[in-house]
Amino acid sequence: MSETTTVTWLTQEAHDRLTAELAQLTTEARPEIARKIESARSEGDLKENGGYHAAREEQGKLEARIRQLTGLLRTAVVGEAPADDGVVEPGMVVEATVAGDRMTFLVGSREVADGTDLDVYSDKSPLGAAIVGRMRGETTSYTAPNGRSIEVVIHDAKPFIP
Repeated sequence: MSETTTVTWLTQEAHDRLTAELAQLTTEARPEIARKIESARSEGDLKENGGYHAAREEQGKLEARIRQLTGLLRTAVVGEAPADDGVVEPGMVVEATVAGDRMTFLVGSREVADGTDLDVYSDKSPLGAAIVGRMRGETTSYTAPNGRSIEVVIHDAKPFIP
C-alpha cells in the first residue's frame, strides 16, 4: 500500500459483517434493482416515469455503497484491538474534553462502531490527527475548519471492545 492509502482497523466481527453485506449487495440487491429498472423501462416514456427514476436513484446509492465497502475492505487491517497502553490510536475509545465539552468517542471507522451510540472520528479528521499518538493526561490543540484553535485534554484511551 502507498503512504497515501488510508488503512482502516476492523475487528474480525466488523470485517465479517461488512464482507457479508458486500456479498448480499452484489449477488442479491444488484440483480433486483436491475429487474426494477427493466420493469419500469418497459412502462414507456422515461421522462414521465417516476418508478424508473426512483429505481435509477436507488441503483446509484447501491453502487456507491458497493464502492465504499470494496475500498474499505481492500485497505482494512483485521485484528485484535490495540494495546491498552493509554496511547490514542485507531480502534481506541477516547474520553476527552474538547473545547470545554467532555466527550467519549471512537477514533477509527464508523463501520467498527456500528450498533453502538459512540460518535466516531477518523484518525484523518482534524480532531483525530491531533490526538493520535498522544497519551492520557496530555493536552493538545487543533485548528478547526473555521480557523479557531480547539483545545483537547485526553482523559483516557481504551481499546474498543464491541
